[in-house]
Amino acid sequence: MANDPLFFVAAAAVLVVLVILMVGIGGFARGGAFNRKNANRIMRYRIGAQLIAVIIILLFVWLRGES
Repeated sequence: MANDPLFFVAAAAVLVVLVILMVGIGGFARGGAFNRKNANRIMRYRIGAQLIAVIIILLFVWLRGES
């Protein structure tokens, strides 16, 4: 599994979701103009990134489960 490129793509997708989530939480904690201007957009990006990450993970499980 450590040599599988699809595993690294799935791990990268999860890390992208984590980064977007941390930016959103940081903006929420800080508050102010940044939060008012960007909070909804950042959370929409997170939901989209989560969708892509879940699809990649399911694809990984499906492809590697056949062998």
